[in-house]
Amino acid sequence: MADNVSRAARSRIMAAVKSKDTTPEMVVRRLVHAMGYRYRLHVRGLPGTPDLVFQSRRRIVNVSGCFWHMHGCGRCRIPATRRDYWLRKLHRNRERDKRTLGQLRRAGWRVLVVWECQTYNLPALATRLRRFLGAPRPTPRPKPTRPRRKQER
Repeated sequence: MADNVSRAARSRIMAAVKSKDTTPEMVVRRLVHAMGYRYRLHVRGLPGTPDLVFQSRRRIVNVSGCFWHMHGCGRCRIPATRRDYWLRKLHRNRERDKRTLGQLRRAGWRVLVVWECQTYNLPALATRLRRFLGAPRPTPRPKPTRPRRKQER
């Protein structure tokens, strides 16, 4: 089966694929922040540069695209053209994921993988994240200030 776009157009499309700030990642970030959790993004000092790092909790949330990481949900359909190329590429991604997950766990981190297809059911995702992360810490409230008295001269 032939591709229905030119090689140049396919190249532009594939070059536009992002690894950070993807739509599923932004959904998870907004949800986690709204739930009261605070995190660091893409910490380079950790294996695989995890998406969301909760350092004080020793927890990591990685958001993975179903196609790029070969999730078995049905959204991962291998393209018909250059099938061998895509299978090799996606299997390398999967092996790299296993390797970095093992490195993180050996370093004492607990890791949750959120798949792209799971971001479509926000209530279930919120429950899963809350269970994984524990109760959010309350944010400190500022102390009320009294208005200053005007000094008489």
